[in-house]
Amino acid sequence: MHKGAQLSTRTTPQLVLFDCDGVLVDSERIAVEVEVDILAELGWHVTPAEVVERFLGISDADYLAQVKAQVGRALGPDFLAEIEPRYRAAFERGLTAVPGVEGLLETLEEAGIETAVASSGTRDKLRFTLGHTGLWERFEGRVFSATEVEKGKPAPDLFLHAARSLGVDAKRCVVVEDSPAGLAGALAAGMRAIAYAGGLVPLERLQLPGVAVVTDMCEVAEQLVGRRSGCAR
Repeated sequence: MHKGAQLSTRTTPQLVLFDCDGVLVDSERIAVEVEVDILAELGWHVTPAEVVERFLGISDADYLAQVKAQVGRALGPDFLAEIEPRYRAAFERGLTAVPGVEGLLETLEEAGIETAVASSGTRDKLRFTLGHTGLWERFEGRVFSATEVEKGKPAPDLFLHAARSLGVDAKRCVVVEDSPAGLAGALAAGMRAIAYAGGLVPLERLQLPGVAVVTDMCEVAEQLVGRRSGCAR
């Protein structure tokens, strides 16, 4: 494990909130390729690294605002709906769960720790990606979208909404995220945070004060319950 804050072992978390893209499902590598093509068609030529830097973890509203500012015109009201099939087609060809996630979820269940999803994606998208990878049933009834709150990540609204809906105090929550925006939102909510550095975001951008940084899901299990058993790499 890379150097980072160690989570306190004094209090076992009651609830673990997972981001979806890049944490539960390995979608970001696929989505970035689609995004580069879509933005090029709009006249904005960016690299995959720039897509990660600008858009990873933010809400649809913030994404649209950035694109509008860059291309100099408003996008149609159906823009997101029109491009969604392109992402879905790409996901259907290659989307999988992040390695080790199922074992981690089983370990947390055995430890009596509740889990939920708190994502910037829409509920429809979450149902599709989690369903496609066989994870929807594990979280059904405990899936929260940024569309349900006023401000998405990096604001704390989504995490606080999820905790409140499940009747859990923020101090008893841990968030697993892979973006600086998500980590900032978790810390602003008064929750402990684990940065999963197994995806596209450079490690140095995830090394925030008070954040534990891990590179695989077995390390997440070790951080939360003090053991790696049941968590396959």
